[in-house]
Amino acid sequence: MERRLITLWRIIHTGIVNFMRNVTLAVAAIAVMVVTLTIILFSLITNATFENTIAQITNKISISAYLEDTTTEAQAKVLVAQLKKQPSVHRVQYLNKDAALKAYIAQNKNNQNLITAAATVGNPIPATIQIYPSDLNEIQHIKDILTTPENTKLQTPGSPSYNGDRKQAIDNITHATNVLRKIGVVTVIVFAIICALIIFNTIQMAIFNRRDEITIMRLLGAGTGYIRGPFVVESAIYGLLSAVFSILIINSAFLASSNALQASSLGLLDINYASQYFDAHFFQLLTLQIAIGIIIGTASSVIATHRYLKFKTK
Repeated sequence: MERRLITLWRIIHTGIVNFMRNVTLAVAAIAVMVVTLTIILFSLITNATFENTIAQITNKISISAYLEDTTTEAQAKVLVAQLKKQPSVHRVQYLNKDAALKAYIAQNKNNQNLITAAATVGNPIPATIQIYPSDLNEIQHIKDILTTPENTKLQTPGSPSYNGDRKQAIDNITHATNVLRKIGVVTVIVFAIICALIIFNTIQMAIFNRRDEITIMRLLGAGTGYIRGPFVVESAIYGLLSAVFSILIINSAFLASSNALQASSLGLLDINYASQYFDAHFFQLLTLQIAIGIIIGTASSVIATHRYLKFKTK
């Protein structure tokens, strides 16, 4: 056991020494990895922020089913119960004619002409069922339920409200959020591959520079793990330092946006929420960054040593 610990310490020490000896190569590799990890971290924070924004938008978007005056209270409650059972439905609110009129007046309190017109003709507002989806991608499913023959006959012409300009607006929001998610995933994958290739080539050059040293070590009977170990340690250091730098860059960006720019949002990106999310999950994000950096670095190193040193498995 003591012998293994001594060997492990020598591997770690050699890896650190090699890192210091190849500072020029290390700076190039770390620079690329910092960019990659920063993009990954920014994508994670952005995704969480978009999810929060989407949740807020989703909570405000509802599909309204307008009921015929001939539809009884019992029939309306049956339809409400049917909708509540659907996984795609977050919440259902039923408004009878009186409640629907009150809601209409509250929504148009600044337009006295509409309120006066509604009061003049009695109560022209139909009983309404407001359905709040749990996911914007499931709105079409909710509409399919409302437009079945048995449910259509309970509603006024033009119901439900998911049609025309309203449908187009909701579909545009849904499409935009889906596209942003896909762009984030593709960006992370592309930069992770680029980063892995850079680390791969860096380790390859390090192997080439120390080829004579490695040959002597093999002639003296050094094992596969002992020769490969320092390269893996060197790559792990790349990942560790890059993770710390990427966290500092994101933290500086949030400080600049809140203090210097006095910005609260950037398009769909809620900077205040993103900053709060970053602060609340700082240590989790740091741990994740370190893990990703070390995994990318060590995996690239293992592949490079296996490919170019032609080790034999034991």
